[in-house]
Amino acid sequence: MSGANSSLGVPHEGGVPHNDDGVPDPGELSGIPRSSAPPAPRPPMAHSLRDAGMAALVALGLFVPLVGLRTDVGPGGGGLIIRTRWADVAILVGLVFAGRLLLNLWTTFRPAPKPRTAQRSAMIARVGTWVAPVLLAYAVLLPMLPGTTRYGLDLGILVLTYVMLGWGLNIVVGLAGLLDLGYVAFYAVGAYSYALLSTTFGLSFWVCLPLAGLLAAFWGVLLGFPVLRLRGDYLAIVTLAFGEIIRVVLLNWVSLTGGPNGISGIPRPSFFGLSFSAGGGPGSFSDFFGLEPSPTHRVVFLYYVILALALLTNWVTIRLRRQPLGRAWEALREDEIACRALGINVTNTKLTAFAIGAMFGGFAGAFFATRQAFISPESFTFIESAIILAIVVLGGLGSQLGVAIAALVMIGGFEAFRDLEEWRMLVFGGAMVVIMVWRPRGLVSSRTPSVSLGKRRAIAAELVGQGR
Repeated sequence: MSGANSSLGVPHEGGVPHNDDGVPDPGELSGIPRSSAPPAPRPPMAHSLRDAGMAALVALGLFVPLVGLRTDVGPGGGGLIIRTRWADVAILVGLVFAGRLLLNLWTTFRPAPKPRTAQRSAMIARVGTWVAPVLLAYAVLLPMLPGTTRYGLDLGILVLTYVMLGWGLNIVVGLAGLLDLGYVAFYAVGAYSYALLSTTFGLSFWVCLPLAGLLAAFWGVLLGFPVLRLRGDYLAIVTLAFGEIIRVVLLNWVSLTGGPNGISGIPRPSFFGLSFSAGGGPGSFSDFFGLEPSPTHRVVFLYYVILALALLTNWVTIRLRRQPLGRAWEALREDEIACRALGINVTNTKLTAFAIGAMFGGFAGAFFATRQAFISPESFTFIESAIILAIVVLGGLGSQLGVAIAALVMIGGFEAFRDLEEWRMLVFGGAMVVIMVWRPRGLVSSRTPSVSLGKRRAIAAELVGQGR
């Protein structure tokens, strides 16, 4: 009788169903009926092909209007015609499909990563200690190196400008954890402050430079007050709106800013009263030192000016990080509620982060104005804020060295692909995607803590799981 009951699925002792052999059913023991058991896992190749196909479809939807259709001037200049480039679209979609498929296969079949040993960590730390001095020495000696051209110096000035902007924004985003999408507004305030003060009152660059920083810091405090209660996406939206408001005001206040025509004839900086005139003459830099007049002198001088400003930004940031204010910024980044519980004044902490970050943006804006001798609202669009934020995120939040390396890679790499014309943005974006997939926490994801009890050990972001 018990055998019949077993064959009919009647529960035995304890109410646990048995199979025909009298062995408890593992599916029923786990509480999951046999009919509702999870399906067998999908084969890796089938899943990889399906995912690569979906990526190719998304790429097709993007590339058809962006690459496949292009407007050109018709014959005789009478109108516009649409030119199609379906072969280019097919090539790009195929590259996306192949790249996604290879990435999925590599993720599925790659061997388990080996744990980082103490010797390997020590070797990486030793290499990292030499990177910053080597980059600094190269930056100082660049104008004196053989083979350095005028283009190389101009590119170095551009890279150092973005390094300074990245270090300024790193205070707000990397240390204080406040997502700012309108940082270009402080850049514009500094540039227009110097341009208006120098052209209206005849003040020199060295007098206007601290004034431009103070005015930018003032606007940083004004931005900080309305956003004291905002965090995350809401803060990003408000700061983005602030940047657009500044740009629209500069564009429409024609009587003060010149509107879309901008401000021209901005004075150049001098070296202790010595001008850098191309023709030389009394009172010029070349005449005082007995050199052959050359426009390169002014470029080299501007290079060292922005290098000194960038190093000043780095030095102040490192010093502040070790102070109670810097530790309050990092605590605010980790947990604002815990900061309030510990008695930290969150209002003052946020305002100081916005003000100091904006001040360095104002310094960079003043240098940009004196270097270009012309500014307009078109130089301060949202894309500038996006580039600066990308430098900070790509380099690693809170890492000074990482921001410098990211600025060199992004700005210098962007210029390296200039010959590709319309394709360089595609190559540039693809390179950024690859880097963020390879190093999701930034190029430099670990650093030595500013203050520690006992032995100072590096803080590694790899210990934090993605998406948790």
